[in-house]
Amino acid sequence: MTRGDKVIAFIERYLRVHEGSKVGQPIRLAEFQKQFIRDVYDNPDGTRRAYLSIARKNGKSALIACLLLAHLVGPEAVQNSQLVSGARSRDQAALVFNLAWKMVQLSPELSKIVRPIPSSKKLLGLSMNTEFRALAADGTTAHGLSPVLAILDEAGQVKGPQDDFIDAITTAQGAHDNPLLIVISTQAATDADLFSIWLDDARDSNDPAIVSHLYSAPDGCALDDPEAWKAANPALGLFRSLRDVEEQAEQAARMPTQENTFRLLTLNQRVDMNSPFVSKSVWDANAGEVAGDWRGVPVYAGLDLSATQDLTAFVPIAQIDGHWHVKPTFWLPGQGLAEKSRADRVPYDLWAKQGDLLTTPGKAIEYEWVANWLRGFVDSHNVVKIAFDRWGMKYLRPWLEKAGFTEAELDEKTGLFEDFGQGFASMSPALRDLEASLLQEKVRHGGHPVLETCARNAVVTMDPAGNRKLNKLKAAGRIDGMVALAMAFGVAPSVVEPALTPGIWALD
Repeated sequence: MTRGDKVIAFIERYLRVHEGSKVGQPIRLAEFQKQFIRDVYDNPDGTRRAYLSIARKNGKSALIACLLLAHLVGPEAVQNSQLVSGARSRDQAALVFNLAWKMVQLSPELSKIVRPIPSSKKLLGLSMNTEFRALAADGTTAHGLSPVLAILDEAGQVKGPQDDFIDAITTAQGAHDNPLLIVISTQAATDADLFSIWLDDARDSNDPAIVSHLYSAPDGCALDDPEAWKAANPALGLFRSLRDVEEQAEQAARMPTQENTFRLLTLNQRVDMNSPFVSKSVWDANAGEVAGDWRGVPVYAGLDLSATQDLTAFVPIAQIDGHWHVKPTFWLPGQGLAEKSRADRVPYDLWAKQGDLLTTPGKAIEYEWVANWLRGFVDSHNVVKIAFDRWGMKYLRPWLEKAGFTEAELDEKTGLFEDFGQGFASMSPALRDLEASLLQEKVRHGGHPVLETCARNAVVTMDPAGNRKLNKLKAAGRIDGMVALAMAFGVAPSVVEPALTPGIWALD
């Protein structure tokens, strides 16, 4: 028997169904679970990381319990080894512990050689002196441990590209020659979240030490497509209720507010639970190359000034060959950039190295640097208008004067700079023009990573009259770049064609 065969045989011989109508009966693994186990344990190159991404209710927690018991007292047990499972909350961590302990209690053989310590969510394997501990991100961390096996439950819930709790677990495995990290989870909401980055790396790198099984419905599939259900739910018809999926699909079709939830949790698609101003597919459709030569072309821009330590965005646009080309520039304080990356869960430090983000000296934004940069941009471009939020202009204006901007240029009625309100009256027409251009694929933003992150975070608020504005309070992260882009469209010539039907820009 191979290692994979031995793990499968151990599970089906010694472990019992822990609840439901078949409680107490031997577990019978589904074929997709067996294939995952074989690919992980029979990998000729050796597996260091294994990812299984499936929709909810497809037996993720039960499979985690089965695998950790195989390492605790089964064929994968190693003398004096430590095993951990990591979950986002204490309740989820307790669920894995309780599930594994119930399986042990139902097994006459295992109940003799496994001892629980419920207060600390531990299981001790007496035959090989092994120890399993269920850890929670909102409780104690994995510091001080050295697990040979780590299983992460629902890593798709991690927002952003980095997580201190997961870092503590993965780095703790460094003392072993052949550690194994297993991640079993639904997908993350966006491409920039940690589990998405891992799945994409597994797909693109072809690293033989990574095993990745992703079960997801095709992008753009219909909500009532049974084949799409099957693609994301390999246990459908086995221990995943077909009727339950049908009812959820019907509800999502009746209630558009439920569609994103259904696509993320039941179809296992990358869908942000917030309603974004612009969808990922529309944004990607406008990621064409930005023209390099803007000489003589009228330029309109938005300037979103930040507090002392936040993101400042300057986003100019120019219409070339019928498309609005976008050249954004962003600033952050250079000191403490790595810490801010961890706090905001976005790679500011990497963007700075790549040249997509400019930094100013010290711990706070130096408006002098911004003003001098703007002077150089205006001198080299045909800038018609720069829309700004009045909030920070009183701090920037003295530096603009020092950088050489004249009174005529700074005149808010006839000069370059125009005070642009952030309320419904000003932002709603600007968003309409920006949205129209995006839907018609008339924007070229070149896939700028900072602007893309702002676009992904941007959500709108609507007043009773249907007017809209971007809402920073509801956003999941920074949206400064999209605010500046909207302001640029707000001072540019309107792009909405009169023939278009009124109301076409409604969110639904």
